[in-house]
Amino acid sequence: MATLSVCQQPIGGFSFEYCKRNAVLEFECNKLGHSIPAARKTGTTICGVVFKDGIVLGADTRATEGMIVADKNCSKIHYISPNIYCCGAGTAADTEMTTQIISSNLELHSLSTGRLPRVATANRMLKQMLFRYQGHIGAALVLGGVDCNGPHLYSIYPHGSTDKLPYVTMGSGSLAAMAVFEDRYEQNMEEEDAKRLVRDAIAAGIFNDLGSGSNIDLCVITKGKVDYLRPHDMANKKGVRRVHELEALPRPTGDYKYKRGTTGVLAKAVTKLDLEVVEETVQTMDTS
Repeated sequence: MATLSVCQQPIGGFSFEYCKRNAVLEFECNKLGHSIPAARKTGTTICGVVFKDGIVLGADTRATEGMIVADKNCSKIHYISPNIYCCGAGTAADTEMTTQIISSNLELHSLSTGRLPRVATANRMLKQMLFRYQGHIGAALVLGGVDCNGPHLYSIYPHGSTDKLPYVTMGSGSLAAMAVFEDRYEQNMEEEDAKRLVRDAIAAGIFNDLGSGSNIDLCVITKGKVDYLRPHDMANKKGVRRVHELEALPRPTGDYKYKRGTTGVLAKAVTKLDLEVVEETVQTMDTS
């Protein structure tokens, strides 16, 4: 007699079974004296703004490895398609490879459809890929471009959630950059005003966040044209102070000498040491 099997209907919603598993694993590791891997802390300031004719993307150029500055001139604005670019914050390898994969897929999509891809298409492909890996790909992205429907700007989080806003910031310096946007953003801005606003937002991240620094890169995207400005400005010039206390102009690089008498000498004492040579030896180096 054949047995009857009834398929159980799947339960809707998210499953949190792995949360219980992770808690048990952490407890067992602590009992054995081991520690679970900690989250990697990264640093970057990236942002974007919509202006009257297109998009302006901005990023700093500092790449850190823990507390070490690994690269002072890292390129964080990545090519997606001729009309779409993407800024990446987080793990450098993840942002680089994620944008390259989506760029390749969008090129195939563009060849099959015979037209430039839309920004919404790139946004959907990026968010689906990141959601598939549940945040294990550490890529926080600012996606911007201009298509047949006009300029579009998205922020994409490592877990796959997205926002579409007139101005966005990401990275460890995003709070300082967002403060500049909240104070000075206006609708239908001119290109030069938008570039100046993004430049100042990235500079705010550089001067208020230890994980951001060095230069400021900009990418201006308008209909049929992309202007990639690298570097647009050098926020941190090594060895140069903004305005010297005693002079009107900045000092040259590495010159921090002050005039004699700038700091008063309160007391001066010279102590002579009477030393006697007890033993002296001369050794010759063997060059044979």
